[in-house]
Amino acid sequence: MGRLTPRAPTEDPAFAALKAAIVARTGHHYYADKDDLLWDRLRGRLRAAAAPDAGAYLAHLSASEEEWAALEAEITIGETFFFRYAEQFAALRRTILPERIAARAREKRLRIWSAGCSTGPETYSLAILLHEILGEALAEWRIALTGTDINREVLAVARRAEYGAWALRSLSAEERARYFRRGARENTFALRPEFRGLARFEPQNLLHLVDGTASLALTDYDLILCRNVLIYFHPDTVTAVVRALAERLRPGGWLLLGHAEPNPAFAEILRPVSLPGTAAYRRPQEDPAPAPLPALPPGPAQESFPPRVPPPAPSRPARRAPARPSPPPAPPASPAGESPPGESPPSESPPSESPPGAALAAVRALADAGDLDASWQACRAALQADPTDARLRFYEGLLARARARPEEAERAFRAAIYLEKGFVMAHYHLGLTLIALGRGAAGRRAVENALRLAAPLPPETELPEGDGLTAARLTDAARPLLDAVAP
Repeated sequence: MGRLTPRAPTEDPAFAALKAAIVARTGHHYYADKDDLLWDRLRGRLRAAAAPDAGAYLAHLSASEEEWAALEAEITIGETFFFRYAEQFAALRRTILPERIAARAREKRLRIWSAGCSTGPETYSLAILLHEILGEALAEWRIALTGTDINREVLAVARRAEYGAWALRSLSAEERARYFRRGARENTFALRPEFRGLARFEPQNLLHLVDGTASLALTDYDLILCRNVLIYFHPDTVTAVVRALAERLRPGGWLLLGHAEPNPAFAEILRPVSLPGTAAYRRPQEDPAPAPLPALPPGPAQESFPPRVPPPAPSRPARRAPARPSPPPAPPASPAGESPPGESPPSESPPSESPPGAALAAVRALADAGDLDASWQACRAALQADPTDARLRFYEGLLARARARPEEAERAFRAAIYLEKGFVMAHYHLGLTLIALGRGAAGRRAVENALRLAAPLPPETELPEGDGLTAARLTDAARPLLDAVAP
């Protein structure tokens, strides 16, 4: 019988070399100070490769590109959903895409790149916007809309364009019906062909932009989205990648980053543009491409890491949740409408000793990883321990809807509202649930309650548990729904 896989990275003397090789290959500096999290993900690959320890697995990696692909799929982030970060998509709809369409009206040609596209919702959300903005004129345009990711598994999901309810959670019932039809599997939704056909997907490692091995076709873009990707890279790599992206924009082109990713140094590369809730940069018209930086040093130079200063935490946990995810900070006792705290990096605190919010973080992590059954079980267990947590009740409702249990969803949303009367998103999702059950009048009242509670808030206020949905965007989404439902 072969040796058992070591249970902790400290038990394996070759782990440091394996980690250095992974960071050098993928750029995922995010794992530089997260040995336990990386090891948790590596152990499955070691077992699959029949490698008894890190040294044997590193040798296997060096001889197998297929294993690198499997490993990259294991350690990269896969969570996303349609129209994630509503304010950025509002900026795309109202400002960025109309400007680019006007600027390119003579050529009738647009090139758009969704970098780090994961399973495709960001890319397809852009396809939907282009259809809605251009309308019948779309047939006259040549649109190159490309999604890329290092993870080939998520690209396969993107090409299928079939999603569960969780990926559609920011859409109203009317939007869901407009963009999707019934999927081949139970409780899935297939993107309609007119949107699906506009996008294509390719594997791409963003580090290849810096070392000069990226495809020459990645150039002359009108718009590049690279959101929630840079937070996993070393700061030196981040600057080099942003400069490389800037080189691939045409004059007047736009670059959108994630909320946590702007850096004052980027203003030396591109011009920052002030748009509500949006990290936007632009290459000036007729401006020459930024001077390229020297290529990054080869892999071995990246094996020594700077002091352990954690990068900003992702807005959602990784594809496979750690065994014991740590919580976001405890929410302060404040009126409804204050944005919930973000999530923090994993720790080793046992669940019984975790600060408030740990259970919710675990539920969200499992759901975002696509494991709805495990998330449901975690939510039910957490509610047994604390049945008065309004946010847990809200997620119970979302998960019940995603599992096609609308009656349970109704009870959960009502419980969340009972516990927190000003919980805007609970009122809104209760309305969506009731309308789907054929109870239009009651559903309309619940949606109107959500709008009434959101009305006094500044338009740019992000609603708690709204995944970036603002008070203004809620109004925009709810009005067509109310128009379609009789009083």
